[in-house]
This record gives sequence, C-alpha cells and structure tokens, in this order.
Amino acid sequence: MLTGRQEFGKAIFDPKDGRLVVAHILVAFIALLIGGVAGLLQSMVRSGTLKLPFNIGYYELLTAHGVLMAIIFTTYFIIGFLYSGVSHTLGGKLLPIVNRMGWLGFALMTAGTALGVVMILTGKASVLYTFYAPLKASPYFYISLVFIVVGSWISGWGIFYQFKYWKRMHQGQTSPLFAFMAVVTFLMWQIATLGVAAEVLIQLIPWSFGWVETINVMLSRTLFWYFGHPLVYFWLMPAYMCWYVIIPKMIGGKIYSDALARLAFILLLLFSIPVGFHHQLMEPGISPFWKFLQVVLTFMVVVPSLMTAFSLFATFELNGRAKGAKGLFGWVRVMPWRDVRFFAPFMGMLIFIPAGAGGLINASNQMNAVIHNTLWVTGHFHLTVATSVALTFFGITYWLIPAVTGRVLTKRMNKLGIIQTVIWCVGMFFMSGAMHLSGLLGAPRRTSFTTYEGHADAASWMPYYVGMAVGGTVLFIGVLLMVYNVFALLKAPQGATEYPIGETMEQAEATPAYLERWGVWISLSVILILIAYSIPLMDMIMHPGVGSKGFVTW
Repeated sequence: MLTGRQEFGKAIFDPKDGRLVVAHILVAFIALLIGGVAGLLQSMVRSGTLKLPFNIGYYELLTAHGVLMAIIFTTYFIIGFLYSGVSHTLGGKLLPIVNRMGWLGFALMTAGTALGVVMILTGKASVLYTFYAPLKASPYFYISLVFIVVGSWISGWGIFYQFKYWKRMHQGQTSPLFAFMAVVTFLMWQIATLGVAAEVLIQLIPWSFGWVETINVMLSRTLFWYFGHPLVYFWLMPAYMCWYVIIPKMIGGKIYSDALARLAFILLLLFSIPVGFHHQLMEPGISPFWKFLQVVLTFMVVVPSLMTAFSLFATFELNGRAKGAKGLFGWVRVMPWRDVRFFAPFMGMLIFIPAGAGGLINASNQMNAVIHNTLWVTGHFHLTVATSVALTFFGITYWLIPAVTGRVLTKRMNKLGIIQTVIWCVGMFFMSGAMHLSGLLGAPRRTSFTTYEGHADAASWMPYYVGMAVGGTVLFIGVLLMVYNVFALLKAPQGATEYPIGETMEQAEATPAYLERWGVWISLSVILILIAYSIPLMDMIMHPGVGSKGFVTW
C-alpha cells in the first residue's frame, strides 16, 4: 500500500511517515467502534428497553464508552493528524529519530490501551472515565494510564524535536502555522497531564495496591480536573487547526490572518489550564475566592474562541466576495457543500455555537448549581467532543488517509461521507437534545435505569430517555458507516491527493516575532497556574482530613 514516494502537488509524503499516521488513525477508529457499541448498549439500558446479559455491568459500559471515545479515539487521532502535518510542513519528512519516537509512543499507548480495556471489561475498573477517588479500580488500570500518558509524551517530544531542528535550519524565519499550532497543542498537553500523572503515581497506584489505607479525595479530584478541562482543549485545538489552516484551502480561499491564529493558540495555552475549579463549584472543600478566580480565567478562554469564529467567517465572506457573492450571506451559495471534507468540519463549527453557549452556563456559579451532575452536562459534552470535534476529525479523515497512502477520494465515498455526517447530526440532535432537556428537569447523569420507586419526577424523564436511545441508535449507525468508510479509503483507487495547507492572504499583517518567544509564553502559563493552584493545593495537602478508603460499588 505504501511503496515508493507519492507526489501531491509540490509535496512528497514519505511512506515511513505514512505508515505511522495510518497506524494511529486505525487504532483511533477501532476504539471508536468498540466505544460506540458500549454507548449504544448503555443508552438502551438507561431507557429501560434492554437488560444486559452475562452479568455485564452498566458502569463497565459507561467506563469503556468514556475511556475509548474521549481518551483513546481522540488521542490517537490527534497524534496521527499532527505527525502528518508536521512531516508535511517541516521538511516533507520526519527525522529518523522522530519517526522512531512516534512508533515508541504508539507502542506504549497501545500496550496501555489493551491493558486498560481488559481491566474495564473484566469488571475491575468501573470507575468511569474520570477515574478519581474514592472509587477504586485495579492497580493495573492505573498502570495502563501511565503507559498511555507516557506514550503521548514521547510522541509530543518528537514534534518538539522536529520543530527545533527546523528552526535551527531556518533561522530568522517564521515557522509554518500548522507546525506552530501542533507545538502549542502538545505544550498544553505536556503541562496539563502533569496533574493526572501526579494523581496516578503518587495517590492512586499506592492506594490501589494497598500500600496506603486511605486517600485524600479532594486532592485526587483537584489533580484530575487540573488535567480534565485542558483535555477538552486538547481535543478542540486540532479541530481549530483544521478550521484555520485546512478549510481555507478546501474552499479555494486563504487564511484571514496568520498572526491572529497564532495569538488565539497562545491564549488557549495560557487560559485552558488554570480553570479546573469550575468543575468543582459545588464542592465545599475549596474556598469561594479560588473558585471565583478560576471562573474568571475560564471566561478568558472565550476570547480565543471568538477570535476563531471571527477569523473563519471573515475567510468565508472574503472568499465568497472574491467569487462574486454579494450580500451578508452571499458566501453561503459558493461553499463546496457537496464535499464531505468541507461539509463535515463546517457542521462541527456550526454545532460548536450552542456547545460553547452551554459551556458558559456550566462555568457560571449560579447556573452551574442548577445543572451540576445532571444529564445537561453529558449533553454539553456530547455537543463539544462528540460532535464539533468528532465531525471535524471525520472530515479530516476523508483527505488524510488518501494523502498519506497515495489514493483518492471517490465520488461514492464522498457521498457516503455526506450521508454519514447527516446521520451523525440527526442522531446527536435527538440524543444531546434529550440530555439537555432532561437535565433541566433534574435527571441525574452517571446512573443506570431506575424509576426511583415510581416517583413522578422520574416518570417525567422517561420520554427523554427514549429519545436518547433513539439518538444513540442513529449515532451507532453513523459509527458503523464511518468505520466502513475508513477501511474503504485504504482500498481506494491509487492517485495523487494534495495535503491541503492554506496560505495567508497577501494583505494580512506580518506575523510578529514575539509570538514565537516560547520561554515567555511557557513562563506566563506556569505563573497563571501557580497563582490559581498553589495556595489551594497546599491547603489540601496540609489539611487532608481523615481520608477515604476505596469504594467498589459494582
């Protein structure tokens, strides 16, 4: 499949790099398929229409669905996508040591994934994808997480190494936008995962082995959410990369502003990490002042999102006017709606508007009190990662696999991709919509089917649970079709597919050199984290309380 070197326009994609990319993409979609099965079964159980056979536990399914979809699918896809773009934009080929680092990271992550899935499916780790205390899993589940995180670190270090080498060979030049964004994304990931690494290594593994009797629950939850919210931006930033860099090329336009795009990513690096307390607004063990501070920092993340929206729609409108479109929405008529490589990411962009609005509610102290731990939160989560991010990743797949394997997207596969995107949007409309509405009525998340002893409030949730089951079924059809399309792309006709990197508009302002002063931005990020977390963490460590033994409720 990957013999020789294939030319795509002015680019040459090395077959060794192609194999590394395809390996990551395939594991990502296998995880999507297994996680989709778990998601379908759990939606049927919650609606009361299915009773699980063979003593399969609902919370096993819930954990498998969350881990495989939110951590494994996304992380593998992101690494594969970023490695492809770094290879393409930083010399046309990965350095041999970088390629080896990519494979080493892949091997460690795959070993960790296999071990983690075994622990979940054998009933030894039904701790949900958040996995913090006091629920306690097998220590080997936590060890699997170590393999996954360390593997992702090594892959990130490979990107840093390639970028540093390119800068040394091109002194004084501005780095390619895609590569710059890839570095920012993995810088954020490296800093954010320090929290979960500390939780797993210092707290969870000794506790689960029985080396210590109790655990500091508040510290465990805080270290997780130090990582848990940046995880959302680890998913979103590669989607933003597609929107900023790939989509302009797809529509025949140009990037509105290279400088604005870089600034948006720098702001995401600064403000996506010191915000975890907005997930803990209802917890009594944290001072209201520190919650307030992190809520303020959370709302700062809105700024780069609004900058992204402005840049994208400016690109659309200027491209439309260059093609003769007139009026406020004239650009809509000239967009390539029948091309799944544009259509799927655009639907992701569109759905991110209500998803982002829901995020503002989640981060607001008073409004969060209404929807905290209800299905509203689950519905919001499915709009962001399972729709905006997933649809963008699907759209990327339709050109990425052909580009790295020397094949072409056929009209039939493009049509199937359009159908799959529509199916996904319809399924999510029913499922996420039902989650939001039932959440407003008080329906809790993270619970299996129950009538609550025939309580009237619980009865009012049942129609929405059925809607969730209908949506989940439709979404599973979308999963099956997407996985079929992935394997069809690997067998598509041979040919040349360009790696679509956009160019910046000629009239755009030059990119300031200070945007690549990495020491400044990393230092500012660390300072913000220290301001937001130092005193609360010291208080949690110095006043740990009595601690908690582990709970196994399944």
